[in-house]
Amino acid sequence: MSDQFELHAELREDKGKGASRRLRRLADRIPAIIYGGDKDPQPLTLIRKDLEKSLENEAFYSHVLTINVGKDKQKAILKDLQRHPAKERVMHADFLRVDDKVAIKVNVPIHFTNEKNSHGVKIEGGMVQHQMTDIEVQCLPGDIPEFIEVDMQDVHIGQIIHLSDIPLPEGVVSVALSLGEDHDLAVASILAPKGGADEEELEAAAPEAAEEGGEEEAEEGDSED
Repeated sequence: MSDQFELHAELREDKGKGASRRLRRLADRIPAIIYGGDKDPQPLTLIRKDLEKSLENEAFYSHVLTINVGKDKQKAILKDLQRHPAKERVMHADFLRVDDKVAIKVNVPIHFTNEKNSHGVKIEGGMVQHQMTDIEVQCLPGDIPEFIEVDMQDVHIGQIIHLSDIPLPEGVVSVALSLGEDHDLAVASILAPKGGADEEELEAAAPEAAEEGGEEEAEEGDSED
């Protein structure tokens, strides 16, 4: 975790939806809140351009951040973002305080590698399908991985990669798998191409089924006579 992120924030005195709208429109700032730990929640304001620039870096979503509120430095992770439904602009941000000695749950993005060179794609002509794009893990703040890699190199058509197939860094556990084997979710798979083996088998079986059906009808006709 080489990247370090800091945001400068100010305490927000004026609260409510109207105040938040004025803040975004007139001051080009974004309302936010930081909560958790042994402190009360604090309503904040952030400079829009600073937050949006940070959001361009994927690592920002899974790193421990430093939120500077005046002279007070608070460690936190980005917990939630609310965006405008049409313009995709950030409307509000939530931050959760963290303690270096207390494990937390966080969603870490998945990086899929060797997709085009995988056996199922390059040799068998299949198509990769992603069932998940991130994994919820639990670990100490200092152990949060920037991303989790899933290598598709040796995956064949019809093969499914599950959570249990993915090695995680030491000290990092899958939240879903900790609930039991029934939660071993599918992460990715390779689908057969359209008109592939399965469809060809069905098409080949169709005439045979028709012939059998015809023979049965003929036998029934004979028996009736």
